[in-house]
Amino acid sequence: MIETAPITAVMRALADPTRRAVFERIANADEITVVELTRGSGVTQGAVSQHLKSLKQAGLVAERPEGRNVYYRAEPEGLAPLVDWMSHYGTFWRDRFANLRTLLKEIDP
Repeated sequence: MIETAPITAVMRALADPTRRAVFERIANADEITVVELTRGSGVTQGAVSQHLKSLKQAGLVAERPEGRNVYYRAEPEGLAPLVDWMSHYGTFWRDRFANLRTLLKEIDP
């Protein structure tokens, strides 16, 4: 299997709306089980497990087994590639808007 760049893995994991919703529920809880994630989601437990697998592979969630339950928690550092990517483009757009502002001032003295 070809290993993807971390930003690609994070973007792929968060591209799916259901997976994003699962991640948001995990991020809003200290820890949560698959059963709790499935409850009220309208998605089967098997589907939630598949979404968790993708989130885990992207480094966005971690699991902690305890007895018969597995608890999931968000891994904030998993979002670092996305934050870095957005920061790069934030600088890009700030520079472009500054150039546009200068141009508009030159056009309309």
